[in-house]
Amino acid sequence: MNDRNDLAKPADSAAALWAPLKPFIAGEARLGRAMARRHWTAVLYEFLRFGVKQGWACLFGGIAVALMIGTFSFYPASIALARYDALFVAMLAVQAILLVTRLETFDEAKVILIYHLVGTVMEIFKTAVGSWIYPEPNFFRIAGVPLFSGFMYSCIGSYLCRVWRLFDFRFTRHPPRASLVALSLAAYANFFLDHFGLDLRIVLFAAAALAFGRTTVHYKVWHVHRSMPLLLGLVLVSLFIWFSENIGTYTKTWLYPAQQHAWALVSIAKLGSWFLLLIISYTLVSLVNPPREITRGREEAAAEPERAAA
Repeated sequence: MNDRNDLAKPADSAAALWAPLKPFIAGEARLGRAMARRHWTAVLYEFLRFGVKQGWACLFGGIAVALMIGTFSFYPASIALARYDALFVAMLAVQAILLVTRLETFDEAKVILIYHLVGTVMEIFKTAVGSWIYPEPNFFRIAGVPLFSGFMYSCIGSYLCRVWRLFDFRFTRHPPRASLVALSLAAYANFFLDHFGLDLRIVLFAAAALAFGRTTVHYKVWHVHRSMPLLLGLVLVSLFIWFSENIGTYTKTWLYPAQQHAWALVSIAKLGSWFLLLIISYTLVSLVNPPREITRGREEAAAEPERAAA
């Protein structure tokens, strides 16, 4: 029977995807072997690994949120560069730094770019019909939409692409990607059609439930893959995005009509919109990272040391 200390081999680390993290892989493996000696420390360490991995997956989005809060709290009103333009320049610089330092892969950058374009087109339409506004003046804009706004959508694509690789996603009964493409196109079209009296959200929610209802995602925090319903995971991520959106409106980065006189929580109904947008992003990422089925024999072999130590 394998010893628990044989686990967490450096070659298996997801950190190898990002060159600056490679020097730390061996040290983390040694720490993992030390934490694996007792059951309670192993449980604690896996919990901590989950948090660190999620934080790393949120790198691009976390920087964007920090910039929104920072420019709202400390940006000088007298400076010539408008706040929105500063956000745009800062996010461009962040994107460049992440690529140059190889803290972001080019596959991730491709998803970010595509979703940036998809989001900007929708922003132009939505602001034109008054769904929300950007209350501050700026120079870098298209049809009244600040160019930094596309990065808000890119954060979602970046997170999904990174978390997919960090947690080595495997699936059971994953829906065909062709059906996800069709669902995503319909969801994207509905963001425009609902302003012309044709709102198919209920139909789209039902279609999403049918597509993902039987799908299980298996994610690797440490030694073995844990699992959860993929549909639940998508809802939880949508909820997290809704929390982030409240930060965006609180910092007056954008505002809904009901928030122009006094800030209030974004309607929970927006959760449905973020869920549909998340499906679009998920589909794009699945085209870059083809979903892989879980291998039961491999998982049972990996789990054997954990059962022996329990």
